[in-house]
Amino acid sequence: MKHIFILLKFVKKYWIKALLNGIFNILGSLFGLFSLTMAIPFLGILFGTQDRVYNAVPFELSYKSIQHNFNYFLTQQIEKHGEAHALLIIAIIVVITSFLKNACVFTANYFMAPIRNGVIQDIRNRLYRKILQLPLSYFTNEKKGDIITRMSNDVQEIEWSIMSSIELIIRDPITILIYLTTLLIMSYQLTLFALVLIPLSTLLIGRVGRTLRSQSGHGQRRIGNIVSVVEETLNGIKIIKAFNAEEKMRRRFEHMNNFYTQLMNKVFRRRYLASPLSEFLGTVVLVIIMYFGGSLVLNNQTNMSSQQFIAYLIIFSQVINPAKALSQAYYNIQKGAASYDRIKKILDADIIIYEDPNAIEKTSFDKEIEFRNVSFKYENEIILKNISFTIKKGQMVALVGPSGAGKSTIADLIPRFYDVTDGEILIDGINIKKIKIKDLRNLMGIVTQEPVLFNDTFYKNIAFGKENATYEEIINAAKISNSYDFIMEYPNRFHTNIGEGGSKLSGGQRQRISIARAVLKNPPILILDEATSSLDTESERLVQDAIENLMKNRTSLVIAHRLSTVVNADLILVINNGEIVERGTHEELLAQNGLYRKLHDLQNQHVVV
Repeated sequence: MKHIFILLKFVKKYWIKALLNGIFNILGSLFGLFSLTMAIPFLGILFGTQDRVYNAVPFELSYKSIQHNFNYFLTQQIEKHGEAHALLIIAIIVVITSFLKNACVFTANYFMAPIRNGVIQDIRNRLYRKILQLPLSYFTNEKKGDIITRMSNDVQEIEWSIMSSIELIIRDPITILIYLTTLLIMSYQLTLFALVLIPLSTLLIGRVGRTLRSQSGHGQRRIGNIVSVVEETLNGIKIIKAFNAEEKMRRRFEHMNNFYTQLMNKVFRRRYLASPLSEFLGTVVLVIIMYFGGSLVLNNQTNMSSQQFIAYLIIFSQVINPAKALSQAYYNIQKGAASYDRIKKILDADIIIYEDPNAIEKTSFDKEIEFRNVSFKYENEIILKNISFTIKKGQMVALVGPSGAGKSTIADLIPRFYDVTDGEILIDGINIKKIKIKDLRNLMGIVTQEPVLFNDTFYKNIAFGKENATYEEIINAAKISNSYDFIMEYPNRFHTNIGEGGSKLSGGQRQRISIARAVLKNPPILILDEATSSLDTESERLVQDAIENLMKNRTSLVIAHRLSTVVNADLILVINNGEIVERGTHEELLAQNGLYRKLHDLQNQHVVV
């Protein structure tokens, strides 16, 4: 039951609509009950067993008062117009109450629609906001396909669970309560007997549904793996074709898909069992009531007339449908609870990169960036050890060294994509943990080795980092980044869609658009992570020109694969195994005849060959 109330937390902001939904569900149940009780006088008139009432009693809000006065009204109609006319009146009343019942059901569902869609919107918004807050380390450990599945399939499953929860808490129990109260008034003996049988059938249904939650959770994890394979296939389709690996990938996908299908067959079979099982058990209970009640009526051991007993059975049969809906809702809740557990893992994930409640605002960079005895480890792996260096305002500092040495980690620590394990990083003498994260990152422009672009226009991609950028600013940024000329070759120019991840552009063009984005932001600090390493010679020249334009009058931290791009750096740090092993200018490092000289000679040898 706790999962019902956990899920209902999301409904709290829609409580007025939920209340109206409940009110109209109650009214619908009352009108439905009223139309069913019309069977008593209808059958009495039809078979000539209806007692005639010639005196009215003062009206009270009670079953006996209403029944007595209604029978008096029918007696008057029979005496004046005949029995056929009385039957017509009852038929008209049944039609009217049926209309009112269904109008109330529609109105209840009308108020349910914004709850249903609003709750799903709220959950997706919370998930997306949390994903934006989570640190990069979270996405290193999680599959993107699984995260996507949690935002789609799992959220959809919760939608049905919440609907079932509301029906479970409001509509169906109230309907059952109203009907059972009426049945108690009609015959407390039969109803108490029924109340002994109903819990037995409910326990049986509960036993069948216990494993549904664990199986559903397993199934949702499996579909996450399937989505991950699809995503990997789309990203690596060129490599798959190049290595003739289509058959291998097909077998891998179909094996996973087959396993998921078999698992979900079990889930749905168990889920589909709820309705027929509850209906069968309801029928068994109804037959037992028919036999037991019929025996009482035949042996004159009850005050119920034959038509009242038939009406009793009709009303009791109507308890079966909401009871069946309750069992189906229980199954849905168990399935949805598994999805909620998966979503909750994201919502409860530790943000790790926390902002100090007393963090200060900082909108300018005035003096220097200082790494002071910085160490960093990821889980149990030591990445950086005792790193210390200073970048003065206006300087260009380069990080070089073999792959995996820790260069990119150093760059990622400055905007707090990760936090240092030991030591501290200071900007203008202030520990970056004491600066508001938004302000800290506003001081920086980042250009990565693999440019990250979005499925939008040139204009929107360049303007991504600056709100309300003018068209003139966009054009100027494009010119500085050497992007303007190739953009103008497209028919729609700046309003041309560049495809997913900039798929319509070459590598050099994508990189220049990402540089234009950094130019427009106009940050005082630049972080360039091997921005030209994956480009051909011509593209590298154009991008390098754009980078030089970008770096003018700015403080820059450059991670370089090609040493030729950093020969003019004010300071070069050689990183190896997470430590600074050499530092100096290009000429000073060559003279030291160490690792830098070795890397330099290897690259020059490659160029000569």
